[in-house]
Amino acid sequence: MSKWLLGVLSLLLSGCGGYPQNVSPIQQFDLNRYLGKWYEVARLDHSFERGLEQVSAEYTSLGNGQVKVVNRGFSNTKNEWKEAVGKAFLAGEINEGYLKVSFFGPFYSSYVVFGLDEENYQYAYVSGFNHNYLWLLSRTPKVEKEIISHFVETAKEKGFDTEALIYVKQK
Repeated sequence: MSKWLLGVLSLLLSGCGGYPQNVSPIQQFDLNRYLGKWYEVARLDHSFERGLEQVSAEYTSLGNGQVKVVNRGFSNTKNEWKEAVGKAFLAGEINEGYLKVSFFGPFYSSYVVFGLDEENYQYAYVSGFNHNYLWLLSRTPKVEKEIISHFVETAKEKGFDTEALIYVKQK
């Protein structure tokens, strides 16, 4: 029984690792500069953020390469804030934009920064382990149209369904 459980657990964990075909993490990534608050500008739909507006993520160092992650968004239908607290750590090289993140105990999934304003860290293109997870994050609630256009073009070239993007309402 325990071998079966370990096999299933191993399969689940391996299914959420790596990154999508044609997507590579940036190589000049500085985790300390990435820390802080980010606003969600655009995303692909998924159940854990469905219907949420004013979505943000805040990353705080816990030391030893560990990061506290607080995702927050407002549900208009329930008229309440939803919050999820998790943790993350660098999963690749120290200067690579490849992290593992968990909101569910021992289960980690990929968090791949494949595009970034490397000079000022003002916006980031992020994917999960496959082409179903995609985000445009910004330090400000709104970004210039040129940034959105570049994000959409880049994501489309990498195989993401950019026609399905949701543009998040921010205040």
